[in-house]
Amino acid sequence: MNGIARIPTPVNEPIRAYLPDSTERATLKARLDAMLGEQVEIPAVVGGKEIFTGDTMDVVCPHDHGHLLGRCHQVGKAEVEAAVTAAAAAWREWSELGWEARAAVFLKAADLLAGPWRDTINAATMLGQSKNVFQAEIDAAAEMCDFWRFNAAYMQQIYGDQPESAPGIWDYVEYRPLEGFVFAVSPFNFTSIGGNLSSAPALMGNTVLWKPASTAVLSNYYMLQVLREAGLPDGVINFVPGRGSQVGNPVFDSASLAGLHFTGSTPTFQFMWQQMAERLGHYGSYPRIVGETGGKDFVFAHPSADPATLATALLRGAFEYQGQKCSAASRAYIPKSLWAEVKERLVDGVGSIAMGSPLDFRNFMCAVIDQASFDNISDYLADARSKPEYEIIAGGNADDSTGYFVEPTIVVTTDPHARLACEEIFGPVLTIYVYDDGDLEATLEICDTASPYALTGAIFAQDRGEIVRLSKSLRHAAGNFYINDKPSGAVVGQQPFGGSRASGTNDKAGSPMNLLRWTSVRTVKETFVPPTDYRYPHMDAE
Repeated sequence: MNGIARIPTPVNEPIRAYLPDSTERATLKARLDAMLGEQVEIPAVVGGKEIFTGDTMDVVCPHDHGHLLGRCHQVGKAEVEAAVTAAAAAWREWSELGWEARAAVFLKAADLLAGPWRDTINAATMLGQSKNVFQAEIDAAAEMCDFWRFNAAYMQQIYGDQPESAPGIWDYVEYRPLEGFVFAVSPFNFTSIGGNLSSAPALMGNTVLWKPASTAVLSNYYMLQVLREAGLPDGVINFVPGRGSQVGNPVFDSASLAGLHFTGSTPTFQFMWQQMAERLGHYGSYPRIVGETGGKDFVFAHPSADPATLATALLRGAFEYQGQKCSAASRAYIPKSLWAEVKERLVDGVGSIAMGSPLDFRNFMCAVIDQASFDNISDYLADARSKPEYEIIAGGNADDSTGYFVEPTIVVTTDPHARLACEEIFGPVLTIYVYDDGDLEATLEICDTASPYALTGAIFAQDRGEIVRLSKSLRHAAGNFYINDKPSGAVVGQQPFGGSRASGTNDKAGSPMNLLRWTSVRTVKETFVPPTDYRYPHMDAE
């Protein structure tokens, strides 16, 4: 191509409101009704071929676990090894394809998702992951479109970053893909994370094995169909759903493993890193490791904070999508001088929260993802009911008879180092520690050190000097830091997402920093008129 193409300037995908009597609401409702009447056979996809292994697991609605949405065919060692082979076969042509052609696939995918595929992806996310309509829209549709459009622009930005050249020399760098395949392991809670974990390395010229979460296979499978319709070549992204060990073991045994792109729990990430470390001499290169692993995200209120905005941020931050966000507000530190008013607002707010099926658009909360999650959260609630250091001031009940429903729950603790104040729960449970106003400095230290995580956090204050002071005190406590806002809701192109400490490698999804990890740079120096004598001028006679 004789021309320097420019990626269209990306803008964030507009979020639909789904107001009553709107066309967008009617078409989504129709798609939900249709999908409720389907039972989808979800295959593995290896080298473009759909594989039905016969080793199936049921895909159900978390809010109605007796309703079967489909069955997913799980892979084993043979299918994983076939996927490694397919990725290798596709690697040469895909890695050498012009970056403009690669970008076009994902830009087209974004337009397909924003248009004809929007209802399907949103409906699959609502039914299979129990998200209400707004949470599905901002995730599965809008954020995924943003990832594809902004990443394409970031790719061009990276490729344009070139060194200076001295007279007589031309210096440049080439951003090559990694040699081998990238293993993308995605969680259930964001459909867009699955799409981005697999597609970000692919955009940069890599081939991928994508293992979706078992509880998000429906929406993730449809996401792959969007990419295939957009022209993604066979073998570039291979879809390998299955049990962790059945997929992971043959992947880590492969000498072609070039990288891991992961979002999930800290223990799983640490286990995978250990598995790779034990095989390090077996790999053709040192695998890149990029991971985001959750958090125990905080809200710290200064005595100058506004109680109304603080309470609203806590209700939204803790209970949107049932607290199943890596960024969800899970612990809060509130001064005694504000507590009476904040408590009243929180209790009243929880009392007004509607919980139920995502099919009812009036519901703010739906179900947690599965039985294991329900049981884990219930264990924390049992602690809160039985231990003297806790007081449940709102919620506290759970019922799994029809769906996996856990009430929005607020617990007040007298011990800021108690289990519920330090451990990631991944459910709709907010633990609050009320501190004496005079103990602000000591409480800041507790906020910084009580949890091993450092993903997101928020401070609330009106006094600008105190905002500066709190921000400095909590500088390393969160990779995404919010001032007078809830600690969730990062937007691609606005707040690159990721944390450090036990929360991950902080490679910032939705930014050039993440994409750069999937490249291996070659520096090229060309000398136009090379020397013909080995001697340097200083060697001339005296």
